[in-house]
Amino acid sequence: MTAVKVVDASALAAVLFAEPAGEAAAARLRDGSLVAPSLLAYEITSVCLAKIRANPAQRVAFLTAFANWYHMGIELVAVDQDGVLSLAEQTGLSSYDASYLWLARRFGAELVTLDRRLAYASAAR
Repeated sequence: MTAVKVVDASALAAVLFAEPAGEAAAARLRDGSLVAPSLLAYEITSVCLAKIRANPAQRVAFLTAFANWYHMGIELVAVDQDGVLSLAEQTGLSSYDASYLWLARRFGAELVTLDRRLAYASAAR
């Protein structure tokens, strides 16, 4: 059985846009059934837009990289907002980050993130 892994926007962006930590993040995502809160779609779109605005000459390359996430088979899942709010209060995370942590806890899954605070909160369980 394939392990469920929760992927956050920081890890996905690193993979898609070939950022320095992208290869390490991709290695952690391999052999996993990937899930994320539905907000991932908005976050990764925002990352792409920021990259386009910062470097318009690379727009086509960024859009090509962005399109690759549709082929990664990431299941977008609704989260329990009450649970996310409670978790955000307990951990000091933003509600966005707490959504990833909530989902990882719900599935008993590895959380693949490059965000230090989120990784720390995940390890603290």
